[in-house]
Amino acid sequence: MQQKTETYNTNDDSCKEQLVTLYKSIAMPLAIISKDLTYIYFNELYKNLLIKYQYTETKHFLNTFSRILKPEELADIYRCMKNKNRNYSWSGTLEHKARDIHASITKMQIMPYLFSKETREPQSWIVILDDFTVEMQGFVYVMFKGLLDASKLKDNDTGKHIERVNLYATVLAKALYDENLDILVDVDFVDNIGFLAAMHDVGKIGTPDDILNKKGSLTDFEWKIMKEHTINGAFILSAYPNPMAKEIAQSHHERWDGTGYPYNLEKDMIPLSARIVAIADVYDALRMKRSYKEPKNHQETYDLIMQGSGTHFDPSLVLVFRKHHKEFEKIYDDNADTD
Repeated sequence: MQQKTETYNTNDDSCKEQLVTLYKSIAMPLAIISKDLTYIYFNELYKNLLIKYQYTETKHFLNTFSRILKPEELADIYRCMKNKNRNYSWSGTLEHKARDIHASITKMQIMPYLFSKETREPQSWIVILDDFTVEMQGFVYVMFKGLLDASKLKDNDTGKHIERVNLYATVLAKALYDENLDILVDVDFVDNIGFLAAMHDVGKIGTPDDILNKKGSLTDFEWKIMKEHTINGAFILSAYPNPMAKEIAQSHHERWDGTGYPYNLEKDMIPLSARIVAIADVYDALRMKRSYKEPKNHQETYDLIMQGSGTHFDPSLVLVFRKHHKEFEKIYDDNADTD
């Protein structure tokens, strides 16, 4: 995409100088587009963003973002830019994604820049992208951290369980990414599951203490109440911006053969993130000593997970686990609970 040096068809040199000064003073990705929505100018920050996220080279502004915006969204932008009642303007949020690059979230603002003296309609627009990725991630982290702390206080017999589950899930997700085994797994998927796997049991906040901390087997009624932590977790997380958290909380007890809970999902109906966490959660639960059971060693746990391939667990993920199971053993040993 070639950057043009001549930006305006105007004879007012002072106006040109003022506009060029304005370009240089804005330290954000910025572009100027013409009446027919083709690029007149863009700065280096804008150009670098387009290159970084591998946008198709195009002269037309809207075509640039056709990969991440739906046709109806592009149509809405166009209508707003041509509508006097909308001040010939548009603002919204874009998420720029690529498999090997972390997503960037920007606020896009499109505002009229020069108007025709005759028609009083815009002859060009300025486009500014404001990156607020760090602020958004910090906001999400604080929300999730509060929930995790609350769930730890509620279920005080789990030790470092959630920390280890995060690490196991990261091992499986990173293997999928490194070996390019699933199109859904990019660098953000790996990072997200490495934190959000911990949210799998957050719904236990709503489980009665006498059931959650009971020493011994649960009755059928108590077990029914206990299983509702998946639905409770999905409800708690439904308003949060990353859908992976809800997927994990709701579906990590589903089984590949459809005999799990809460909705008897089977095979690929179960979100990939939940299928990964299912293996991570079961591995750690088997290794742990709890008030109602003795722990199993790594070999016993490995054998049980291999036996669950095609029934409890996704067979393709079990193959990944088989290849990386020693990393699971190391994670458990390095992060063992202390009495």
